[in-house]
Amino acid sequence: MRLDIKTTAITVGLIWGMGAVLMTGLANLIWPGYGQAFLDVVSSIYPGYHATASLGQVVAGALYGSLDGLIAGAVFAWLYNFVGARVQSNSS
Repeated sequence: MRLDIKTTAITVGLIWGMGAVLMTGLANLIWPGYGQAFLDVVSSIYPGYHATASLGQVVAGALYGSLDGLIAGAVFAWLYNFVGARVQSNSS
């Protein structure tokens, strides 16, 4: 079974950027202090994103997360397909 690289990349990008970073950032705006440790880690990884309580920073973090997830998903799907093809050709 092969993974579609584009679909996997988009899915992982949406889950990480919109699901994790955006939702935690919005929850932090509503309930200050919520997920602050997670947002501090995210701000240490993404340049230009600061874990402050502002909608602009939440959107910037979500965009960084989406791009990061997109790249990670594409690399994962490509690697999965590459290793799967090697294992399948060796077992035949």
